[in-house]
Amino acid sequence: MLSWSLLPLLGPLVLLLLGFVVGRRLERRHFIDLAAREQASDLPMIILAKRGAERCQHGALVTGSVVISHDYFKRFMAALRMLFGGRLHSYETLLERARREALLRLRETAGQLGATHVYNVKVETAAISGRGGQNRIGSLEVLVYGTAVIAP
Repeated sequence: MLSWSLLPLLGPLVLLLLGFVVGRRLERRHFIDLAAREQASDLPMIILAKRGAERCQHGALVTGSVVISHDYFKRFMAALRMLFGGRLHSYETLLERARREALLRLRETAGQLGATHVYNVKVETAAISGRGGQNRIGSLEVLVYGTAVIAP
């Protein structure tokens, strides 16, 4: 039988377990969806981080952005890792998912314009802090932008 003194620990433990199970499942689904969308992308588009759009007469700014939050379990594991130092794997996968999603959205937007190239592509990343503006990451925003052109 549980002691009444252990009852306050039950809530955080349930949140950790729920965060681990649901968060891992949602993350796995998102990676599978990203891979499928990247594979199915039939847009013959060249995306470059260099200049080159100045030779074209018609260009348009295209963007792709996403805001992704991580689960309670990853936040807990990152806090533990910060005590000892080292790589924050849970944040690395969050950042990878966000970058890939934002880049796919940029490609889709450029494709809708009929672009064949996107020049001068830049990636901006911002952490959106958690509760009360404390020094914790609540969500991550990734913005990818560039100049979409139809090559002559």
